[in-house]
Amino acid sequence: MVPSDALVVGLDVGGTKTNATVLTSAGAFLIDHMVEVPSRVHDGPPAALDAIAHVMAEALARCALDPKDVAAVGLDTPGPASATGVISSRGATNFSERAWWGYDFRRGVEDRLGRPVVYCNDGNAAALYAHVRYFGADAARRSSISAIVGTGLGGGVIEQGVIVSGATGMAGELGHVHIPMEGLLAPGQPMPRCNCGFSGDLESVASLTAIGNNLLPFWLSQYPQHPLHQVASIDDAAKAVRSYGERGDDMARLIFTQQAMAIGRMFTIAARFTDPNVFFVGGGVTETEPRFRDWFLGEVRANTALMDEQAQTCTFALVPDLDMAGARGAAMHAQRTLGLTSR
Repeated sequence: MVPSDALVVGLDVGGTKTNATVLTSAGAFLIDHMVEVPSRVHDGPPAALDAIAHVMAEALARCALDPKDVAAVGLDTPGPASATGVISSRGATNFSERAWWGYDFRRGVEDRLGRPVVYCNDGNAAALYAHVRYFGADAARRSSISAIVGTGLGGGVIEQGVIVSGATGMAGELGHVHIPMEGLLAPGQPMPRCNCGFSGDLESVASLTAIGNNLLPFWLSQYPQHPLHQVASIDDAAKAVRSYGERGDDMARLIFTQQAMAIGRMFTIAARFTDPNVFFVGGGVTETEPRFRDWFLGEVRANTALMDEQAQTCTFALVPDLDMAGARGAAMHAQRTLGLTSR
C-alpha cells in the first residue's frame, strides 16, 4: 500500500527559472500557479542546487506541508542528458559552462535534498503531462510527439502512454534532428548553426537562441528601418520579436513562419517512424494571444506532410498549462517509476 500522504515534488530546472509543484498519491496537484525562483544554472552546480532547495521549500510552505511527507522528487532539465540525469559530456544549451559537462545532476539533487530523485528530460516531462491531460483514461492506448520551443527546442515521444527514452536516455531530442533547408531559408540567408555544433537542425531555427544567433541578424539586414535596430543587444531584440509577431509585424512574421516550417518538417520526418495520434506544440511561441497562437499552429500543420491515412487520424494541439507542464510531468514520471500512486 502507498501511504495517502506520499507526496512527490516535481522540479523543472531551466536556463533562467526553476519551478516546483507537488503531486499527491491520488494524482492531484496541490499547486495551481507558478512557484519559481531564478535557476542560477549559469553560476554552476552549487548555486543551482541552492535554488532547487529554495524552491522546493517554498512550494511545500505554500501548501502548508511537512517536508518529511515528501516520498520522492521528479527532476527535469533541458538536454542532452542521459536517462539517469548526467548532462552530456559536450554540455547543453542551458548548461554550457564546463562545470556542467558530464555532471550527474540527478545525484547532486538527491544528495542535496535527501530524497529519491527520478530524472527525465524537460521535453519528455512536458510531453508526458500533455499526453495524459489530452487523452485521460485512453493515455495508455495512444501515442504523441511534442515540440516545445524555448531557449532551445525540447521534444518528447510518448508511445502507449510511456516516455520513449532510448538506450542512453537521449531519445526525443527533436531539436537536434537535421531538417531539409531548401525552401525554408531565404535567398542569401546563411545556414543556421546550433549551439550543439550541428548546422541545419531544428533548434538552429526553432528556438529563442536561433532567433538571436541566426534568424534575427539576417532579417534585420533585410529590414534596415526596423525598430529592433534600436535595441541595445541582440538578445534583448530576440526576446522582443514575439511581441512584434503578435502585432502582425512583417519581419517578425517571416521569422515565425520559418520556425513553424521547421517544426512541420521535423513532424513530417517523425511521422514516418512513429505515426502518432497527436502532434503537440508548446513553448513561448504558443504563450501568446489566441489569434497569433492559432496562426502559428496552423502554419505548423500546413508544413507537416502526412500520408492520407495519417491526416485523417492525427490531430495538432497545444501543450496545456505550459509554464507548469514540465514540473508536473516530472512529478508524474517519478510517481509512476517508483509506484507511488494510490489509485
